[in-house]
Amino acid sequence: MDEETPLLNKRQSSSSAEIKNSRLFLAVFSAVLGNFSFGYSLVYSSPVLPRFTGPDAEPRLRMDNVQAAWFGSLYSLGAAAGGLGAMLLNDCTGRKLSIMISAVPSVFGYLLMGGAVDLWMLHVGRFLTGVAGGMTAASNPVYIAEISHEGVRGAFGSFPQITTVIGSLALYALALVVPWRWLAVAGGIIPLLMVVLLLFMPCSPRRLLSLGQQKQAEQALRWLRGSSFDIHSELNAIQHSIDTQTRITWSQLLTPVYYKPILMCVTMRFVQQMTGITPILSYLESIFAENQGPSQPSADAAIVGGVRLLSVTLAACLMDKAGRKVLLYISSMLMFLSTLTMTLVFHNPACPPGPTPPNTTTLDSGLQSDIGNTLVGSHQAAAGLIPLISTMVFIFGYATGWGPITGLLMSEVLPLAARGVASGVCVTVSWLTAFMITYVFKHFMHGYLYVLYLCFTVVCVLCLLFNAMCIPETRGRSLEEIEDFYRRGQFTIHQYDQSPPEAKQ
Repeated sequence: MDEETPLLNKRQSSSSAEIKNSRLFLAVFSAVLGNFSFGYSLVYSSPVLPRFTGPDAEPRLRMDNVQAAWFGSLYSLGAAAGGLGAMLLNDCTGRKLSIMISAVPSVFGYLLMGGAVDLWMLHVGRFLTGVAGGMTAASNPVYIAEISHEGVRGAFGSFPQITTVIGSLALYALALVVPWRWLAVAGGIIPLLMVVLLLFMPCSPRRLLSLGQQKQAEQALRWLRGSSFDIHSELNAIQHSIDTQTRITWSQLLTPVYYKPILMCVTMRFVQQMTGITPILSYLESIFAENQGPSQPSADAAIVGGVRLLSVTLAACLMDKAGRKVLLYISSMLMFLSTLTMTLVFHNPACPPGPTPPNTTTLDSGLQSDIGNTLVGSHQAAAGLIPLISTMVFIFGYATGWGPITGLLMSEVLPLAARGVASGVCVTVSWLTAFMITYVFKHFMHGYLYVLYLCFTVVCVLCLLFNAMCIPETRGRSLEEIEDFYRRGQFTIHQYDQSPPEAKQ
């Protein structure tokens, strides 16, 4: 009997760990449904815009180049407004409720676009879905970081990016068979499901402790960690971090513990958008159509979406193994090579076939013509695949590093006392930059794409330098250790154990 007791305890501990992991996963999954909707709405313009600018467009919904640029970029402007809204809601209502509120503009935006009979309905609907996307981008990473322990924060921190990519891939796939109005109707279902699931999920324990709700925080953390885990040490660490925080004044913002992480995150968000990721995703089919390649632009977009999903999944597996900085280096190099290739491709487009030379011989003229046509067709087909391959490399590089890690670092390094406001500022800066570059991109698309890609190439070099000089390695560090790093200027020698909580008992 005594020999069976340790085995029984081990089985009970394993069962408790499985319950804990499933509960934490369910909480994260419920939140990132908002990111699914975000990814879906972000690229909605890619398959839809050709329907509005083509000859078969409905007369009242037909767009010229300026109107198409507004439709493509208004999402980013709405996301900037959503970031400002999240800046207020995160500290007033909490992270979870902020995520739930984002469903309101999302559903109304999709309804407007699905039932649009005039251009203003399309533009307002696009703006509202952007507001929801901005709120989600500001609130979700913070909520997930605060409910996760350091052993899985890197993996779970990449979940928003993964579900964002799945949402985009779902849109690309549906666009192959579903009319654009029904694409909007389908987009409104996910936010409603997210709200229903989040009703049963706990609030952030950090948020509850900051409000003085000790009992509720303990219940939330016990639900997330499991009944067999001693949560008091984690609660004490969180409470100590909160107790050492005071209300931020303008003079405190000038101290390194505040301005360094905030400035780093704002710069990362700005540089992330300056790589061109948002306009490339927003106008993906139009970019492929500009090259006049051998394949269908809609099929190429779906292929790129699949590559994007593969790369963010790989990043999630490597986040806590390879480290943040290594992935950022690889990401920057791949994006640099891709944008440089695209610069050369669009600066030296394939020459159109010239006039047929006069026939000077009658012998074997038919055979010579067939061979010539075959060689020209093969050359054009090969040249047409270069933009597709380069875009796949770009997306793979971005989604492996600068995509998921930027949001993860924002949730890790921002000071607790300013996390809600600072995350909103970061998202606002990000989306204002995206609005500017997405609007300009559409006007340069015909004939001057190489200029934009050359700018993106320079930005990728800056990404390499910024990663080398300004970004700390946070792998395996608790939020308290990371905050202490900016106070002391260096990490302590001790590094937290990356094993899950049940293994530390």
